[in-house]
Amino acid sequence: MHQVSSVAGEGAAIHPGVLEVITGPMFSGKSEELIRRLKRAKIARQRVACYKPDIDLRYHRTAIASHSEQTMEAAVVTPNSERLREALFATDLVSQVDVVGLDEAQFFDDGIQPLALELVALGKRVILAGLDTTFANEPFGPVPALMALADRVTKLNAVCMVCGQPAIHTQRLGRSTELVVVGAAGMYEARCRAHFQPYVEPAAEQLELPEAVLATT
Repeated sequence: MHQVSSVAGEGAAIHPGVLEVITGPMFSGKSEELIRRLKRAKIARQRVACYKPDIDLRYHRTAIASHSEQTMEAAVVTPNSERLREALFATDLVSQVDVVGLDEAQFFDDGIQPLALELVALGKRVILAGLDTTFANEPFGPVPALMALADRVTKLNAVCMVCGQPAIHTQRLGRSTELVVVGAAGMYEARCRAHFQPYVEPAAEQLELPEAVLATT
């Protein structure tokens, strides 16, 4: 079931389509920012459709969920651009929404780029959130290209778990070299440039940060 909320009144003005990308390392607040924008769109009486890939079930099976436990109901789709296209176009759902939100965009194939631009051409506001680099510090999936095509890019920082400085990297803890290993605290942590070590590293003692700092990441 597709999650579509709130109704825009008949005769409402059609706003120009835009593409927004929210990116940064893990624990930087990407999903939280996506949820914030989608909720504001609903407050503005815009019709919103939310999607998340079916391989990310860490916090909630049917909702976009942040590390800070904020949630928003979402339809779960296979991370394939054709499946997402079917979800939007097969039942003409695309004509019933004003805003399309997608979390964990890095798991989708390159076909997400033309699909996003097609939605923008139809006047939709498209908001995508996802990692821009892998644990090996390489471009992650379609996100870097989407950043180049976007009207607005928001790159967030996390907090380095070694020194507490702003972090732009995702450090994998453990010895797996697979590209996709879905996990959260205990498997990954945010690191600054000085303390990031590409590839893998055994779990180490983490910096204890105040709860007020962690709540903002």
